[in-house]
Amino acid sequence: MAARPSTRLGEFELIARMARVLPLRGEGVVLPAGDDAAVVAPPRGEQLCLTVDEVVEDVHFDRRFAPADVGWKALAVNLSDLAAMGARPLWALVALAFPRGEPVARVLGAARGIAACARRYGVAVVGGNVSRAPALSISITAVGSVRPGRFLTRAGARPGDLLVGSGTFGDAALGLEAGAAPALVRRQRRPAPRLELGRGLSGIGTACIDVSDGLAQDLAHVAEASGVAAVLEESRIPTSVPYRRRARALADPGTPALCGGEDYELLVAVPPARLRAALAAARRARTRLSVIGRFERGRGVRVVRADGTERPVPSGHDHLRAPPFDSGPR
Repeated sequence: MAARPSTRLGEFELIARMARVLPLRGEGVVLPAGDDAAVVAPPRGEQLCLTVDEVVEDVHFDRRFAPADVGWKALAVNLSDLAAMGARPLWALVALAFPRGEPVARVLGAARGIAACARRYGVAVVGGNVSRAPALSISITAVGSVRPGRFLTRAGARPGDLLVGSGTFGDAALGLEAGAAPALVRRQRRPAPRLELGRGLSGIGTACIDVSDGLAQDLAHVAEASGVAAVLEESRIPTSVPYRRRARALADPGTPALCGGEDYELLVAVPPARLRAALAAARRARTRLSVIGRFERGRGVRVVRADGTERPVPSGHDHLRAPPFDSGPR
């Protein structure tokens, strides 16, 4: 990892301690972290898939989050992007920044969270950087691989395709509330990227996206990229038991599932003839997969209630317009 002044420990000691925590070696790692740059060998006959994301204190999390949870989530959200492309993860580059005087235990706690997520999904941390900043932030670049022509994109949905979704929706948004059930909190702080499912759906689905900014909003990205309309059937959106218990007290029980965001589930367009294969892939991945709508000719997204009427499409998260981080659903 490249070094810049950062903490009471001293930059080089901090980097050395982080290096002892993080998994530095893995598939294709020729020269691991510790030099000016890492050297890796791409898997033979595969293409690379790259993504980058960042979590920033008081934007994506606050002091109530355990440092290890912050680190886990920082990597997991990147791996979710790879899952949506049908890629398998290989390597990550990590840039940590934090204020002068930041407790060393908090920084190393975040590193341990990154390490736990990396080991869980077989990722090698091949380099990165530490620096001073006004607030704690973690920026991660993740690299995966996919066989040529087998990657999923947002642009392949066609009229007649079914809209299917993995897992359940809305838990992460409710997990931000004070006193939220532990299962909801875990969905918010320790998301599980659907990597095995994404790979299994490669060659089956025609389009895919992960749900980070809200189900309806991310579905709109697929519809726009594919040049089709999407019809989302509200009554078929899968939700968890903890979600339904909490939602009974809400004025609109469906809003968190429709626009809450940060579930990191997959939305996939699947031709009807391939639905059985998609469900088989989901069983192999031990992940629930539900038909929740369809694609048709036209533009935009329609959310249809059980009685056939349409409800307004709620907006999702916008990083540049969102208020400072708080405990309420986004």
